[in-house]
Amino acid sequence: MPQCNTYQSAYVTTTHTVRMRLGFKFVSKSNTLFTHSSLPTIPSSLSDFPRSLPSVSKNFTFSGKKKLALCVQRVGYKAETQLSDIMESGKEIQELNRNLYPSIEPYSTGFLKVSDVHTIYWEQSGNPNGHPVVFLHGGPGGGTSPSNRRFFDPEFYRIILFDQRGAGKSTPHACLEENTTWDLIDDIEKLREHLEIPEWQVFGGSWGSTLALAYSQSHPDKVTGLVLRGIFLLRKKEIDWFYESGAAAIYPDAWEPFRDLIPENERESFVSAYHKRLNSDDLETQYAAARAWTKWEMMTAHLLPNEENIKRGDDDHFSLAFARIENHYFVNKGFFPSDSFLLDNIDKIRHINTTIVQGRYDICCPMMSARDLHKAFPEADFKVVSDAGHSANEPGIAAELVAANEKLKNLAKKNGP
Repeated sequence: MPQCNTYQSAYVTTTHTVRMRLGFKFVSKSNTLFTHSSLPTIPSSLSDFPRSLPSVSKNFTFSGKKKLALCVQRVGYKAETQLSDIMESGKEIQELNRNLYPSIEPYSTGFLKVSDVHTIYWEQSGNPNGHPVVFLHGGPGGGTSPSNRRFFDPEFYRIILFDQRGAGKSTPHACLEENTTWDLIDDIEKLREHLEIPEWQVFGGSWGSTLALAYSQSHPDKVTGLVLRGIFLLRKKEIDWFYESGAAAIYPDAWEPFRDLIPENERESFVSAYHKRLNSDDLETQYAAARAWTKWEMMTAHLLPNEENIKRGDDDHFSLAFARIENHYFVNKGFFPSDSFLLDNIDKIRHINTTIVQGRYDICCPMMSARDLHKAFPEADFKVVSDAGHSANEPGIAAELVAANEKLKNLAKKNGP
């Protein structure tokens, strides 16, 4: 592998006053040193950068062949993204909005009966005639919230949110009957047909990324683009990491209350022990287990503790659905036929424009899964946020998610209706 030596860094303010750090990396197969005559002039606008590159290269002399790569980091969060393709002659960089959009209210809401047991809540906001995008929430069992609408340009997107079976406003609450991955995939299709949408963009984080992958692999002709965050492939090693070992070494203080609810003689499998309590005939036993399960996840979801998020574990109504449904899916291995099912079926979606956004220090869904997904799906853009954990609401992750939607928006505009 060639070695990289970082020569110099400088700062530049773009036309939108976003501060960027530009680092120049020179890669040498011969590992020989290079000399420079002067620091290159940094253009005042990032959009001017490709036209400036030829003059930049003239400021340096080399012994041996070198490859120039440009790394861009946004100050305020760190995204480990190499943009070497801007070296292409005459190629423009299009600046993407990275700021969350203002809060909006739905223009329509409703309930859709999807089975004899379940009815799901749905809502639409943004542009009624816009490009459809469906938001798949995490958990499973987490439900949607008003802030989920803010990742999308409301003038361009027709934004569809819905609560999955047993979660949020969907009924019956915390119900596990007829609640599988395949049921949820069918629900997404029923909702698409109910809203008379031919095809749509799919956005999902954490468990939502799992469901987004499973849905798009089942219905690749209905998906115009994918934005995936905090990748969770629901493999045994991922469940073991968070609920049996691994994560406890990083958050021992948060782990101990989760562990101590379970007697020592049942600790060979915490998922199984919690399953027993979350399905107890005694409602108070269910609530106690649900609070402990939910607080463990909420205390580890941000790089820096978020008290508002942690308090969600005290809400028995939310916690019961969140913990019971999550545990139900994990005990049943996501209802997938094999541990590597989602990776094995990537060929079905390789043609779909996809962005993967991952926090480097994600404890809930560690980066190994995002990396495994990208290795199987190298066509997807892979954005690693260096100073973030799991939550979509962390600044760097939110910025990359908005930018990913902006990129798909621009592609949709370019390709037309």
